[in-house]
Amino acid sequence: MRLFVIIFMCLATPLRAHPHVFIDTGLKLVVSDNGEITGVEVSWKYDALYSLLVLEDMELDDDFDGKLTAAELAKLNGFDMQWIAGYEGDLFVFDGGKKLTLGAPNNLGTSFEDGQITTRHYRDIAEAGNALRLKAYDPTYYTQYEVFDAIELPEFCTAEVIKADLNTARAMALAANANEATDPNMAFPEVGEAFADEIRVVCEGL
Repeated sequence: MRLFVIIFMCLATPLRAHPHVFIDTGLKLVVSDNGEITGVEVSWKYDALYSLLVLEDMELDDDFDGKLTAAELAKLNGFDMQWIAGYEGDLFVFDGGKKLTLGAPNNLGTSFEDGQITTRHYRDIAEAGNALRLKAYDPTYYTQYEVFDAIELPEFCTAEVIKADLNTARAMALAANANEATDPNMAFPEVGEAFADEIRVVCEGL
């Protein structure tokens, strides 16, 4: 989990089943010539408020001109790559019903434009296959990931987006909040997956 998400979780109100950080997510699949999906390049574009808080905490853009120097970008680069043990990168890949293991993140750089930070990293996919399901989500739903149409594939691959059932997801979140209000000591359920779209990718190979 990233540093500022941890800080906000400590300061948040008791009703937690709603997002506080919003990330536009891009996925670029790396595919072999025979159609095996071997890795994924992930981009995270943080919302403007969270980006501002990151800059303030790291004491960047002191002149408030909305631009970062090369030295400031170098300092910012990799700020979200310090993952704690057990954090899975909020990206989950499945082959049928089997959850696949993703490799450690390889930092690909950071940019800052129009008040928003964008970071990129790459992860290997163990046990690569030709037909996989991908979901980007924070299990706790503290961070909301939106993939939209930002999926890059070779021309011999196709992707289908299965939209989340938001009515069901919202009902789960409301129930979780109501239960926590009744008993603040209860274990908070992980509702984030219910809000996540599923991306189904099939690659035929060259």
